[in-house]
Amino acid sequence: MEPFVFQQLAFVRKLTLKAAEGLTEEMADIVPDGFRNSLRWQLGHLYVVLERFAFKAPGLPQQLPDGFRERFEFGTSPLTWAVDAPLPTLPELRELLAEQPARVEALLAQRLREEVAPYTTSTGFTLSTPGEFLGLALYHEGLHQGAVKLYKTILSR
Repeated sequence: MEPFVFQQLAFVRKLTLKAAEGLTEEMADIVPDGFRNSLRWQLGHLYVVLERFAFKAPGLPQQLPDGFRERFEFGTSPLTWAVDAPLPTLPELRELLAEQPARVEALLAQRLREEVAPYTTSTGFTLSTPGEFLGLALYHEGLHQGAVKLYKTILSR
């Protein structure tokens, strides 16, 4: 039986992709007043963070297209982007996001409890297994899924 964390990851990602339905390329780049990021950033950020959380600690290769780390990592913002790589389209982001959970499962299914170099988050929470990283990734995705929904509501007014 597959570990529940992979079922959760697939479910949460499906909801994120559903929340992103109906976005246009124009909407994707608007940074609402009072915010630092756009819908395109939210989606790219979710991809980059899961790549890091799933694959960095166990020493597996991350699949990051050119410019993704510079555009979508924690602390970045479209307000300050200075990257030469082409901006990913919404269909490209959707495809990357859709395939990612299956790749995570394929590479980590037998490694969830493997001890890795500990990582302490900015809030002081320490992670030391791929399963723990994936648990935090689920929480993180839920936060940004909420931002996607909020931004869509704001931009629809």
